[in-house]
Amino acid sequence: MYNYRITEQVIRRPKALSGFLKKVMVFFAVVFLLLGIMISQGFMLPGFLLVVLYFFYSILSQREYEYVLEGQTLTIDVILGRRYRRRAHVLELNTMEATAPSRHEAVAMYRKDTGMVSLPKFDYTSYEKDTPFYTMIVMENKQKIKLLLDLSEEMLQALKKSYPDRVFLT
Repeated sequence: MYNYRITEQVIRRPKALSGFLKKVMVFFAVVFLLLGIMISQGFMLPGFLLVVLYFFYSILSQREYEYVLEGQTLTIDVILGRRYRRRAHVLELNTMEATAPSRHEAVAMYRKDTGMVSLPKFDYTSYEKDTPFYTMIVMENKQKIKLLLDLSEEMLQALKKSYPDRVFLT
């Protein structure tokens, strides 16, 4: 139908206390390591474990999402710690039921608070207050799923052009 490739990168905002938690982990790791050097080597193990915990927490707390719309396929990748990429979804958009803002009546039956149908939900939004997010209902592996996405205007217009009866912008 249409031949294009649109890529969008969404960076998830860190949680409120994650910076404070990282500083506390570093502080206690340094304290335990210094106690291990000065008093007893028994304090070294908790210090090293806190360093390992800090490493894994710093990787897992930084999330980015990459949406690639290519023709009739939407691919969603999750990037952890700006280094590790894994493919989360490869969706054929011809099985899409609806894409609409989160409070639109086209996706009202799938809402958590007032909806009648419960679907597996995957949240790939940035958690920014001023960025509107869209709900996409689509089939994946013979199961209907609900995706929450921060779609750019360019990607929305491309979806609307390809699927005018299934994409609702307002």
